[in-house]
Amino acid sequence: MADSYENQDPEKLQGKYKAIVVSCILGIGSLVSWHSLLTVGDYYYKNFPDYHPSRVLTFVYQPFALGTIIILSYHESKINTRKRNLIGYIIFAISTFLLIVLDLTTKGHGGIGPYIVLCAIIASFGFADAAVRGGMIGDLSLMCPEILQSFTAGMSLAGALTSAFRLMTKAAFEKSHDGLRLGAMIFLAISTFIEFLCVMLYAYVFPKLPIVKYYRRKAASEGSKTVSADLAAAGIQNQSDLTDEDSKNQRLSNKELLLQNIDYAMNLCLIYVLTFSILPGFLYENTGQHGMGAWYALVLIAMCNWCDLIGRYATLVKWLKLENRKGLTFAVLSRFLLVPAFYFTTKYGDKGWMIMLVSVLGFSNGHLTVCIITIAPKGYKGPEKNALGNLLMTFMLGGALAGISFGWLWLIGKTNAF
Repeated sequence: MADSYENQDPEKLQGKYKAIVVSCILGIGSLVSWHSLLTVGDYYYKNFPDYHPSRVLTFVYQPFALGTIIILSYHESKINTRKRNLIGYIIFAISTFLLIVLDLTTKGHGGIGPYIVLCAIIASFGFADAAVRGGMIGDLSLMCPEILQSFTAGMSLAGALTSAFRLMTKAAFEKSHDGLRLGAMIFLAISTFIEFLCVMLYAYVFPKLPIVKYYRRKAASEGSKTVSADLAAAGIQNQSDLTDEDSKNQRLSNKELLLQNIDYAMNLCLIYVLTFSILPGFLYENTGQHGMGAWYALVLIAMCNWCDLIGRYATLVKWLKLENRKGLTFAVLSRFLLVPAFYFTTKYGDKGWMIMLVSVLGFSNGHLTVCIITIAPKGYKGPEKNALGNLLMTFMLGGALAGISFGWLWLIGKTNAF
């Protein structure tokens, strides 16, 4: 059975472009619920004006995501990746649908009771996020960089699409009765459909693509146990026959992997510390309106998301992709100059400068993230790539949680901040 894949050239296998497209859609599904939360922030500020929705809801989300992914990363070599990812996408679909149910039940009214239920639903997003992002990044790290890059681009495309949908629904229903609520509900319905589509694609389409089967069989031959259920779903049995006993005994431990890639992990953490210290709380509560009214925060988030997407696809241009480890560290640390830039722009600048800054924030976030995630797994075997993918996602979510915590510091000195 080993010869049937060892003699194949993965570049000539059918299904590569289908795998790239499906991976992109799965990437969208991994973050569309999160971005739904960000982009309907204007609606939640209308319902819960005294509870800092953009800050509190993201702060509820991230600890559950971080705690879950730490546990899953520790046990990643023993976890059924197929079941892990399917459960994550299913929870995303159900939870997003529950946001609609909650709104219909409460008829769009605020109050502490509905807000607590809303927080509970958002906490379930955190569980799903940890299951899907860690599982998918680990799984796709076994494959060619194009497929992994497509998934990370899909993560960013989720933000770009949700921002575009939100602007369109806001414009379409702005002058109608209860238009803000109606637009938000249509928006959440679209997000629910996308999550359901991801469940179907991952369960029935993705594992049967020839190039996906090739890389999973290769990972199995190197000792990976996490691909067993996916191989079975693709009709490949006797996975144990593919496994080389020497490969199983040569795998690096998680500690060794982390020590070898500590710069990548810390850089990924610092990228998201900065990004989430500004997005979304600062953009909703600290930038003022500058003549754009309720549209201002939505436009800023849309620009950040679209530039993040451009930054991720810019890595496809070889000379733009930053691969030098010291260069990556310098670029990551340089981004912290954006903190005083945002501060002084808020006090003295106008909306043009603010839009430029969030564009730089988004582009650098997406570009550096993809550089790290696609470069780090090179040179490792299947089980190690999966483990490293999970470790990198752990540091990413840890950085996001730290960034959200630091984001509260922007409220210091602000009147009626708390």
